[in-house]
Amino acid sequence: MLEQAIAALPDGFRQVFVLREVEGLNVDETAEALDLLPATVKTRHLRARRRLQQTLAPEMKAALSGAFPFAGAACERMTGRVLGGMAGGGAPSKRAS
Repeated sequence: MLEQAIAALPDGFRQVFVLREVEGLNVDETAEALDLLPATVKTRHLRARRRLQQTLAPEMKAALSGAFPFAGAACERMTGRVLGGMAGGGAPSKRAS
């Protein structure tokens, strides 16, 4: 999924992203390797990251749906105990099993 999203970036963005994030080069090293100004490297890196976020967000949301399900009444009870303990100034009481 990530490799496909990176491969879909425009060449200039992909080159900067790979050198910075995969190869671990700093801004100046990347600028020198690609014969770019450091400001251009920073801009392309930011834009590449934003595009990847936009591309991957829907896929990640779909992949994570259901991963952390809401436990309904159990969560509501726990929240009530914690808030009650905070309001009373003491530690929340433990629920008897």
